[in-house]
Amino acid sequence: MQRRRVPRATSSVLGVLAMTATLTVTAAPVAAGSPPPRPVSVFPSDDLTVRDPAQLTGRRVALPTGDCGQPVLCGLVRELNELDGFDLDPRIAVRFDGVVDPVEAAGRIRVEAVDGRWRTGVDRVVWDPGTTTLYAHPAEQLAPGTTYRIRVDAGRGGRGGGETFTTASATDGLLDLRRQIDSGEAATVAGITDGGLQVDGAFPVAGTVLRWARDTGTTDPAPEPQPLAQLPPTSTLALGSFPAPSWLGPDVTIEQTPTADAGPKPVGADRLPFLAVLPPGPAPDGGWPVAVYGHGFTRSTADVLLAAATNARSGIATVATNVVGHGSGPDSRWLVTSPTGERELPTYGRGVDQNGDGTIATTEGSSATGDAAPATSRDALRQTAADVMTLVRAVGGTDVDADGSADLSGEDVTYFGQSFGGIYGTMLTGADETVARSVLNVPGGPISEITRLSPAFRPGTEAALAAAGLLNSDDPTRNRFQEQMPLRGEGPVTVTVPGAVEIQEYLARATWLSRAGSPETFAPLIEPERVVFQVAFGDQTVPNPTSYTVVDAGDLWSRTSLYRNDRTPQAGLNPHGFLLDPRFSPGTQQAQQQVAAFLGDGEVVDPDGSLPVWEVPISDPALLLPLNYPSPATRP
Repeated sequence: MQRRRVPRATSSVLGVLAMTATLTVTAAPVAAGSPPPRPVSVFPSDDLTVRDPAQLTGRRVALPTGDCGQPVLCGLVRELNELDGFDLDPRIAVRFDGVVDPVEAAGRIRVEAVDGRWRTGVDRVVWDPGTTTLYAHPAEQLAPGTTYRIRVDAGRGGRGGGETFTTASATDGLLDLRRQIDSGEAATVAGITDGGLQVDGAFPVAGTVLRWARDTGTTDPAPEPQPLAQLPPTSTLALGSFPAPSWLGPDVTIEQTPTADAGPKPVGADRLPFLAVLPPGPAPDGGWPVAVYGHGFTRSTADVLLAAATNARSGIATVATNVVGHGSGPDSRWLVTSPTGERELPTYGRGVDQNGDGTIATTEGSSATGDAAPATSRDALRQTAADVMTLVRAVGGTDVDADGSADLSGEDVTYFGQSFGGIYGTMLTGADETVARSVLNVPGGPISEITRLSPAFRPGTEAALAAAGLLNSDDPTRNRFQEQMPLRGEGPVTVTVPGAVEIQEYLARATWLSRAGSPETFAPLIEPERVVFQVAFGDQTVPNPTSYTVVDAGDLWSRTSLYRNDRTPQAGLNPHGFLLDPRFSPGTQQAQQQVAAFLGDGEVVDPDGSLPVWEVPISDPALLLPLNYPSPATRP
């Protein structure tokens, strides 16, 4: 159940069509002494929906399609018109019939629930003098499947306005998948008769060499050994697979069905890998407690070898699987040399040669194609969250060493994930209460904001805008686009660059389309005692403002642990990988100790006590509003 908070104080042809749900008036100069400009159109509005009893909201979006222009933009509109409401963080557009002071005008706009019991102001304000339109976002994330009213209060001697709109049932799709998994319907439809783990091999860490022969279109002829040195030598590696229902089509999307039904049916089953590290010694009665590890973008199950050491010493088994599109191609192999001999085992890689160039890149197969391409990894993330749900339910009773007793317990399975693993881990934790506790390391959202703000990913936003025909800059320091978008908490921005408004609109719509597979959507479903967030100050891969969005959406600040890399000798390094990267020692060990303590018994520890590197909990949420990059020149 979504929790409510006490609120804080606080153009393209397509865009004009979409925001003018009411009368459009041409702006005119304001004469001295005349009434202040009045609002003449407000977006979003339920006027841009049609009634649809097959939807939970009773509505379906109906944006204009007659003059959408470029094919990518037309496809985006078609996808949005399948949803049952507007975004949870909508790009509000208020067009006035004259020039306004953006600060004063923004102060007159508020968003409130139709029952009048909740309201918030706006921020991230943009003023477009060319169309006398003020753009903004609600200061707080809205609830799914809820009707709100945008109110624009009248200025002195003027007239106000407003519109009513309904938000999409953004959590419904993933919750439907979980219900199908719990009922057994997903396994039945997918043809799965035995859902347990299949152990292909178990090996002592001591004396074992594990190599990963990646299939990147051709199989690596000289694979390098994987890191085992940090694991307890008497711990055990277990490799194998498990079957999981799949809802993904070839275009890496999940069918959008009416939200009032039981959701899309699985299209088949996939055999997914697992790699587990078991603690030293014999398993206790019922098996070792289990933590599932979620790896990051471009990474694989092999990262569990870096993530499991402290857990193993703490008596927790750690198991991981691959994200959709990760782990290299299907012909990848584990080459195992152990005291008992040599083995070659499948890795069940999930990489796909989507573009047909003969090469399988590290994340190829994880992004949507076709009309849903602007949603990028929305459904890969939902499918991965569902895969982890299946894994959580499959581990119990697994006999790794074939001695007839359980080595893995299925009771109170926990989760921890890094980066991308923190992102789909937030979705998982919100949607699935079977997961007892989670530690979510450096997550952020939405994905569109991560790619826009991160220097590493910003070229991906450029590529998307190029496909949509929206590039507007030759400035190499900003890629080839300038969006002129303020961060949360910053003052209004006045548009001065042609094409910036169109870019803002495209990004807002792509984010809206992606919201059903985005972590901030599910953060309000997480009970605080079930989670710890670990955030790195100055993260340049998942920027701090995107972590702010996720934590603030669930009001989970009391469960947020801030790693102040700026107070360490590594201050010049991007701290995104501090959980696994030994360059950040002792921060790496401290972070893993915090993970093991919380997964083990729910204790939240401050890894450095009275020292200043860790803030547990974070001292001031506003610390995450800026990018906090070491050099201002790195800001987009």
